[in-house]
Amino acid sequence: MNRLRRTPIDVWFEPLIILVLGIGYVIWYRSTTLTSTEAASLGWDNLSTTIVEHIKLTLTSTAIVVLIAIPLGILLTREKAKSFKPVVINVANVGQAAPAVGLIVLLTMWLGTGFRTAVVGLVVYAILPILQNTIVGIDQVDKRTIEASRGIGYSGVRTLVQVELPLAVPVILNGVRTALVILVGTATLSTFIGATSLGTLITTGVTLFLPKLLISGAILVGLLALTIDWLRRLVELVATPRGVA
Repeated sequence: MNRLRRTPIDVWFEPLIILVLGIGYVIWYRSTTLTSTEAASLGWDNLSTTIVEHIKLTLTSTAIVVLIAIPLGILLTREKAKSFKPVVINVANVGQAAPAVGLIVLLTMWLGTGFRTAVVGLVVYAILPILQNTIVGIDQVDKRTIEASRGIGYSGVRTLVQVELPLAVPVILNGVRTALVILVGTATLSTFIGATSLGTLITTGVTLFLPKLLISGAILVGLLALTIDWLRRLVELVATPRGVA
């Protein structure tokens, strides 16, 4: 009981919401009458492929964003590179400022259609939150803590790895959380350039005026976003050092 009280409320409450919404959707799905097109699109063979492709698109984009944004953010907190920080952030902000659909369409003119173009578009669109949070997380580490670690003989690299990054983990992971939510939702737009995603259900529902298909796509995207967010929260709990909020 005490352990449950110490557990953050979102860790157990969020999966409860996911479960309730998931059960509600299944009950609705089994009790409603579907057209042949809806039944074909929502059949498990097609639906499982669509969900897997959406997850693959989201996770691939996230992995690339993390591999680019976190090292770049760390670099921009070093004294020799700090002068480049405003320029890099402004460049990264271009992706957020541009409409997602317009960005993806412009990339299509350059790279063609398909999975690769969708990934590039999503990476450009979601790089800012992780980059900015990495910079903020490291910059907010108490300078006295850094000086103390250097005073006991830690090198700059060791101080970064064992002091600065662990203390910045909660802020960095909040950036990852924001990027993931953005990517799960924005990945639906990849259907416009020939990449399979849950957006296919939504666009088909709109085009053919099949509201049940549209509702299913929206609910499944929401459930996927909540599930990924919850898993990210678990990673944050494990990765954050004890005593760091």
